[in-house]
Amino acid sequence: MLIYASKLIGTPILSVQAGGMIANITDIIVDPDTLKVVAFKVAGPPVDRNENILDVSSVREYSNYGMVIDNIDELVGVEDVIKISKVLALNFDLVGLKVETKKGSKLGKISNYTMTSEDFVVQQIIVKRPPIKSLVDSELTVSCKEIVEVNDYKVIVKDEEKVIKERAEHEDFIPNFVNPFREQGFAPTGNQNLDAQDTE
Repeated sequence: MLIYASKLIGTPILSVQAGGMIANITDIIVDPDTLKVVAFKVAGPPVDRNENILDVSSVREYSNYGMVIDNIDELVGVEDVIKISKVLALNFDLVGLKVETKKGSKLGKISNYTMTSEDFVVQQIIVKRPPIKSLVDSELTVSCKEIVEVNDYKVIVKDEEKVIKERAEHEDFIPNFVNPFREQGFAPTGNQNLDAQDTE
């Protein structure tokens, strides 16, 4: 299943051991070298540190209910995982980066991106077009296969003709294990809007 990055912000983190929500996702940490999500920043009342990290390897399942992990011990401090702390130090964020072709044609800026729910690898970038070009296409959906370079300021893709001009479509979610929250009819408490987690 493909997920929009914007839809993940605010997603509940559900603990099997606690039997409910323990935190929410506040930010997404992407490794610029691999374009893979390596972790999520999370926060919530049960969490006792100011900044906590959830390694993607600890995620058991992602669904419309949220992300399921085993227990709160899966949440660690920034300094506890060297690899993740190194990526964090880069202060990298896909959203807002300029997108250009190899020939120098300016396509716009990244406004969103999609990733797979199975391994959280970025699949597509959503590019908001400049005012003049937006008269034809307000957005471009660019496959990561078209990307040839990523740096601190921009993403360079192949020639514009090869860019796929269609919006990302989500696949139907099929769980690969029994979700204990779904079995018990669990629904996250608080002011979470479950509809906001639905894929489009």
